[in-house]
Amino acid sequence: MGRSRTYEWDDPAVTAEAAGRMSGLEFLHELLAGSVPSPPIIATLGLVLSEAEQGRVVFTLVPGEEHYNPIGSVHGGVFATILDSAAGCAVHSTLPFGMAYTSLDLTVKFLRPVTVDTGEVRAVGTVLSSGRRTALAQAQLLDSSDRLLAHATSSCVLFPTPGA
Repeated sequence: MGRSRTYEWDDPAVTAEAAGRMSGLEFLHELLAGSVPSPPIIATLGLVLSEAEQGRVVFTLVPGEEHYNPIGSVHGGVFATILDSAAGCAVHSTLPFGMAYTSLDLTVKFLRPVTVDTGEVRAVGTVLSSGRRTALAQAQLLDSSDRLLAHATSSCVLFPTPGA
């Protein structure tokens, strides 16, 4: 029997426009408050932004069959996406108004399999260092017992937003 999943998202242009009119931490707090619509990837994967503070961001995910690869566990690309989101948003949380970032690279290490039986996982992203042009962040994917499932490092380039 086939399975299906239906979800909705808001116009991503609204979210992007909002990101350009406040500091990174203010923007993340607006996302948490629901005052700004989440980007479509949040709905697509079922991610939840659950915490945001200066230099630290937490996303959660309840793994489902829709995240599975052909061998019956969560696809590594899902791990990479949640880790990239946590590391990148941790960098975003440190940016003043008029600055933006993009990931230069992402190095992921997969340590344990994740299935629907794993239960909720959380990706904790933190900034390790930040300069005028680059930032280095890390993220850890943990289960409810704080077992490390995967981890990543990310280099980000920082740049002024157009018109700022």
